[in-house]
Amino acid sequence: MEQLFSTFGIDWRLLLIQAINFGVLLAILTKFLYRPLMNVIDERQKKIAEGVRSAEAADQRLLDAKKEGDGIVGDAAKQAEGLVASARMRAESVGADLMKDAQAKAEAVVADARERAEEAKRQAMLESEREITKAAMLAAEKIMREKAA
Repeated sequence: MEQLFSTFGIDWRLLLIQAINFGVLLAILTKFLYRPLMNVIDERQKKIAEGVRSAEAADQRLLDAKKEGDGIVGDAAKQAEGLVASARMRAESVGADLMKDAQAKAEAVVADARERAEEAKRQAMLESEREITKAAMLAAEKIMREKAA
């Protein structure tokens, strides 16, 4: 084996030292660069997934509010028809008031759900922007350290 090393001009001690050096460098990079970077990426993915889930939940609440609003409007219309049958003049005024109230409530519920959905989307986007900025700053800082070294 030593003849093989000497034939190719390889110093086994230098080769061993370089292997140890590479192992130490690999361990240091894994501990201080790879793991923290992977943790940041994992946290960012979790936050984005949470934002998407929040937006989907807000969309579902919006649909539920719309269905409820439609149900309220439908109920108000049925009540108005029943009142028209018993007393036409009285039913027209009461039915109109019920329709306006029901529609106002439905619009308020829908508007509230839309606002919540938009706020959830805005929060998810802001959080994503913060995470991207943080990752970019970390990368820039690493590059600056490498250039300085």
